[in-house]
Amino acid sequence: MSTPRFLDQPLFSELAAQAQANPRGRQHHNFHAMEEPCHRLAVGLQPHTYIAPHRHLSVDKAETLLVLKGRLGLLIFDEAGEVSATRELAAGGECVGVDLPPGVFHSFVVLEADSLLFECKAGPYRPVGEGEQAPWAPREGEAGAPAYLAWMRSLFA
Repeated sequence: MSTPRFLDQPLFSELAAQAQANPRGRQHHNFHAMEEPCHRLAVGLQPHTYIAPHRHLSVDKAETLLVLKGRLGLLIFDEAGEVSATRELAAGGECVGVDLPPGVFHSFVVLEADSLLFECKAGPYRPVGEGEQAPWAPREGEAGAPAYLAWMRSLFA
């Protein structure tokens, strides 16, 4: 039998520091074993991270995101890459999270340093596959990614 693990301020501080040190600007902490059917993780995020727009096509890959600390800007895109909705998600705010059904193109920007979210979705982990990466957006690490991130962030100014 395992012991309880807590989502507490020491974990939040550790993830924020690790995300700041990580060139990708994010760091996750798994509460699950990779073979478990339900994946649960806390993710520390910094404003310079770029989460490329993507979707999950598998019918069992709904995704729930809850902001535990800080603020994120959620973007929902249509098939052509037009923004169909935006929403600010903020710990303690009017809207603290989202439950995304499979097939919805989405991304988010970090609006406050040291933000932290909790993510839950079906396992096992699979990298974004065929048809899941938005064809109209740059991928992480590509030359156009910083400008695209700046544009996404401008939608929340």
